[in-house]
Amino acid sequence: MQTLKSSSIFSTFRLFNSSLKPKSFIVLQYFSASSSCSSVSNPFLFNYLVKNLNFSETQAFSICDRFCHVKSLEKTKSVVNFLKSHGFSNAHIASTARMTPQILFADVEKKLRPKVKFFQDLGLMEPDIGKFFSQNSTLFTCSLDKKLIPSIQFIKKVLGNNNEDLFKVFSRCNGFIARDCILKLSRNIEYLESCGIVGSQLSSLLRRQPRIFRMRESALRELVSRALAMGFSTDSRMLVHAIHTMSCLSEETFKKKWELLESFGFSNEDCATMFKRAPGLFRVSEEKLKLGIEFFIDVAKFDKSVLVSKPFTLMYSLEDRVIPRYQVFQIIKSKKLLKKDRSFNSILELTENEFLEFISRFTDDMEELLIAYKVHLLPSSSSSSEDENTCQPSP
Repeated sequence: MQTLKSSSIFSTFRLFNSSLKPKSFIVLQYFSASSSCSSVSNPFLFNYLVKNLNFSETQAFSICDRFCHVKSLEKTKSVVNFLKSHGFSNAHIASTARMTPQILFADVEKKLRPKVKFFQDLGLMEPDIGKFFSQNSTLFTCSLDKKLIPSIQFIKKVLGNNNEDLFKVFSRCNGFIARDCILKLSRNIEYLESCGIVGSQLSSLLRRQPRIFRMRESALRELVSRALAMGFSTDSRMLVHAIHTMSCLSEETFKKKWELLESFGFSNEDCATMFKRAPGLFRVSEEKLKLGIEFFIDVAKFDKSVLVSKPFTLMYSLEDRVIPRYQVFQIIKSKKLLKKDRSFNSILELTENEFLEFISRFTDDMEELLIAYKVHLLPSSSSSSEDENTCQPSP
């Protein structure tokens, strides 16, 4: 308890201390920026950024300090007018300048317009331009002919020339091609293909976890080696799913999921089997995993062996699928409507249409069954089958 108190006090002190830091930092930077920029009229740039574009003072100071040689606002105003004409908000411009402040002083016709048009031709719609480039501002710094065009063509080839998937890659990994050369991407792709990950599996992996393709080759090889050590083989179509999952999780987080399963009585062999049959299970949040196991074992009375043989059962949404179907199944059983014994697990595996068709067979009780099932459609914070937030950047 004493340790906790000390830790709490220490944390409070750190928060208090850090709260003082920005003010002193701003004051120091103010004098630094003022003294260094006033001689080249950069107070005008500072005022323009803060008053016209709502930049924070800290960001404006930083830009003024870095670009003290700029003596005119002509280029900056031209850039801002161009960006705003394409739907950029002040927040988009500030975000873009945070990563690539040199954009504020770029030649619109040579550096910006051709790149915006290039992505528009690929299908980027006007309302999305500001958000896209504010999240991928480093694209503005790349050569169109030497970097962007060949890189995009290369990625599209992997994706099957699907432009929609191309933008999904960018949304999941900001600045995807700006920071990496084609040679690095091609080497990683070549290695993955040598591991049996080809065609639709390769394109699916690129869409879902593009960071894998940006890893150092040595790190990627280590990742694949870990998956192979877990019992997967290069002949298995499950290898790609194992690589995806293991790239999302740190080794510590992966270990915690494993230990959580063991805490419910699953053996080490059980855990290994569950991971091999449903690698995505380990991307499910610990809370969802815990609640799912408790429900199936304590409420639905599943034997653990069922979950070991069909671990994907734990990936279903409790709110939207499992509990509503369980309620319906209980009514059917209580009224003895089934002529043949049927397991709840078989009911869970039905698609939505198949399940509704299953209910429709019980004509006299269909209304009651539908009401029991459709309650889950009321507004609620439903959980998804996989917790994407558990994904962490790959090295």
